[in-house]
Amino acid sequence: MVRRLPVLIAVLLLAACGRGAEKAPDTPSGRPVPRWISIRSEPVSARAGPGFDYEVRFQYQARGLPVQVVEETRDWRKVCDPRGQTAWVHHTRTSGRRTAFNRGAEALPLRASPRDDAEVRALLAPQSIAGLDRCKDGWCRLEVDGQKGWVRQSAVFGGSEEPVCAFRPRRRLNAAPPAAG
Repeated sequence: MVRRLPVLIAVLLLAACGRGAEKAPDTPSGRPVPRWISIRSEPVSARAGPGFDYEVRFQYQARGLPVQVVEETRDWRKVCDPRGQTAWVHHTRTSGRRTAFNRGAEALPLRASPRDDAEVRALLAPQSIAGLDRCKDGWCRLEVDGQKGWVRQSAVFGGSEEPVCAFRPRRRLNAAPPAAG
């Protein structure tokens, strides 16, 4: 029994270390894809490919605009925006700060609690951006001009936990080619 004690302790330590330790995603940034980020500054050039030599397709003019990373390289992020457009932006022009965007034509009520009948604290104007604190049970807690409140998760762009644009995981370069047939 005495000889087995060190082995038992080692096994227990390994099991304890494994708990809660999640494997980092196999991406250049080590972060999951897809994920939400926001535009850090303006203007930000949206390019046709991951490099400064690719053509600028358009420019983002809205600081804080939420975009979803759908693919990445070490320095570039392919993002999907509220219009469903995808383009490549340099990682230095983005922020990990989570935001939400009201792409609807009506103001969204920010409620005191995550219930449709809760008191309205503020309104998120159409085409406006708000800080996103968290989402749970189909509701997101936003902050606009110091006012915090809850909106339906489906009412804002940036609240979904699912991919919002076509998402195709990038195949690793050292992966074997698909089998013929």
